[in-house]
Amino acid sequence: MADDPKSLLGLLNGIAKRTYYHEEGITNEFLKSELYPDVQEEDFERLITKCTALMKNMVSADMDLNQSEAFLTAQMNKKEHGITEEQAAVFRKFWKSHKNKIHESIIIHTTWNNSLKQVSWRIDLKSQARHLDQINTPTAIMELQVGKNGDETEKDSSEVIRFEMDESKLSSVLQSMKEIEDEINKHCQQ
Repeated sequence: MADDPKSLLGLLNGIAKRTYYHEEGITNEFLKSELYPDVQEEDFERLITKCTALMKNMVSADMDLNQSEAFLTAQMNKKEHGITEEQAAVFRKFWKSHKNKIHESIIIHTTWNNSLKQVSWRIDLKSQARHLDQINTPTAIMELQVGKNGDETEKDSSEVIRFEMDESKLSSVLQSMKEIEDEINKHCQQ
C-alpha cells in the first residue's frame, strides 16, 4: 500500500463515497489521478482492491471501535499483504468518523417501505360514557409515527396513527411482543 496517510485517507473517503454514499463520478481513474498520479496502474488496482476488501469487512461486521482495533491489529500481524501501523492509524481515523454515516446510509438504501419513526403512549382513565355515569377503566392511547426512511427533514412525509386499547387488548399486544422477543432471542443464540 502507498505510504502517504493523506492520500490513503482520501482514497478511503473516495471508496466510501462511491460504495456507500452512492456518489456518481468517483471512478478508479479519478481517484488515481487525484491521489496517486505517480503509482503504477497495477499497484493502484491492488491498493484499491485491498482497501475495499478491508472496508467491506469492517462494514459487513458493523465493527465497533474495539472490534476494528482487533481487526486492524490482525491485519498488521499478517506476514503477507498486511498493513503497516501508519496505515492502520489511517483506517482507525477513517472508521471513527465514518462508521455511523455508513451504517445510516446502508439502512436508508435497504429499507423500501415505511418504518416506525416514533411511538408515544399514555394511560387515561375513562370516566364516563354516553349511557354510563361512571366507568373508571384504564385505556392506553397509542400514537405511532411512520414514514419513509431518510425523510427526517420532511415532516409532511410521515403519517401519525392514533388508536385506543383497553386492558385486554393491551395485554394481548404485550403477550405478542413477548413471544416475538423470545423468538428473536432463540434465533440469536444459535
